[in-house]
Amino acid sequence: MPEHNAADVIRTGADGAHVIDGKVASEQVLAEVAEKAGALIAKGVTPGLAVVLVGENPASQVYVGAKGKAAKACGFHSVQHDLPASASEAEILALVDELNNDPAIHGILVQLPLPDHVNSTKVLEAIDPEKDADGFHPVNVGLLAIGSTERALVPCTPAGSLVLVEKAAAALGAKLDGMNAVIVGRSNIVGKPMVQLLLSKNMTVTVAHSRTRDLAAVVRAADLVVAAGSPRLVRGDWIKPGAIVIDVGINRIPGEGLTASGKPKTRLVGDVDYPAAAKHAAAITPVPGGVGPMTIAMLMSNTLRSAERVAAAK
Repeated sequence: MPEHNAADVIRTGADGAHVIDGKVASEQVLAEVAEKAGALIAKGVTPGLAVVLVGENPASQVYVGAKGKAAKACGFHSVQHDLPASASEAEILALVDELNNDPAIHGILVQLPLPDHVNSTKVLEAIDPEKDADGFHPVNVGLLAIGSTERALVPCTPAGSLVLVEKAAAALGAKLDGMNAVIVGRSNIVGKPMVQLLLSKNMTVTVAHSRTRDLAAVVRAADLVVAAGSPRLVRGDWIKPGAIVIDVGINRIPGEGLTASGKPKTRLVGDVDYPAAAKHAAAITPVPGGVGPMTIAMLMSNTLRSAERVAAAK
């Protein structure tokens, strides 16, 4: 297994902030996945990932393309099924069933959002839990909820966030045991699974959100802040000096000026006021370049785990 120095994931930004580099961390995870995949392939099992894309959402096309590229770089068998936006729910469910029964596929991802006429919950619940690369199936959600992190396929964004937390803490010499963590956000995709992951590391976890009374005071008590709520909700002066900050948000807001085509420019920001927060945090993730790359890396990790289970059962 490749050896990595945890300090490699923290760099000093142009503003002097200690930045948690998600790109470096994701490359480390992907290198480990590729090495394990190579060993599995040598035993006759090639990890297989299938991505289903419905419609032509530009952002979804970019994400799917990046996932396919990462899968191939890891040595996976990678397939993409493109369906028109007019595809019926029955057609999508039939494809999911086909992939469930395909022994060459170990991970299935249905790219969201789906068209309005399709019940996303019904489609996601149709995926075999053992092939649920996104970790959204109720079976995996339930396993995570009861603390069975080894059996569950964990949602990729919180799983990647935990890797960044562990690497940052190791680089800073901070202990996770007993750390006071505040999660700002209560979504099923990030906030709630993040609770279970941090509890599994013996942290004391508080879940806050936009309606929390005196949110600033709650956040100021945190050694670790995970923000997954609203654009720039978490202000810089809310961050306790020395805290670790993981910004899961990615929001497009108006920028300055016009593009070459004459359209208003936009820019990406997180859920934390980065310039102000970076002055207080011991380490902080940027947006973009923080949690985002880790999401794809953990998708590969989940697919590998599914393939390893199949190989172990043979």
